[in-house]
Amino acid sequence: MFSRIFGKKTSSAVYQTVATVDVARYCGTWYEIASFPSRQQKRCMKTKAEYTLSDNGTVAVRNSCRRGKREASIKAVASAVPGTGNAKLKVIFFGFIKADYWVIDLAPDYSWAAVSNPAGSRLWLLSRTPYMEESLYTDIVNKLAVKGLDISKLSRTAQ
Repeated sequence: MFSRIFGKKTSSAVYQTVATVDVARYCGTWYEIASFPSRQQKRCMKTKAEYTLSDNGTVAVRNSCRRGKREASIKAVASAVPGTGNAKLKVIFFGFIKADYWVIDLAPDYSWAAVSNPAGSRLWLLSRTPYMEESLYTDIVNKLAVKGLDISKLSRTAQ
């Protein structure tokens, strides 16, 4: 019942993360190239996330998008889950809504990242630039399919 109310899918699948993430390098602006669409992002375009490392080691998160002529945004705080090499984060919205944010693939130069939740019901393909070369996009999507993600649900984000 709760899964229907909150839109969470239960699954036995658990996706592997990358070994480590350098949080300072990961911070900055990321553009959403594609994602599994969510109700919260309905009618969004030019979606991006901005991460800022705080003095206390947490990461301030600001997600934003354009809806028509208006910008919509939401703020959150992310903390690394101990013992995960910073690849698993717990993100807290509005001070009490928690979400798992797992970096499941990451370019060596931090130019792109794939982020999911443990069940694989959420997926974001992020890039440091608003656009990605088609061959790179195809390579990443193929890697995500090999990992077991249902890439048929992946939708490109208009930038």
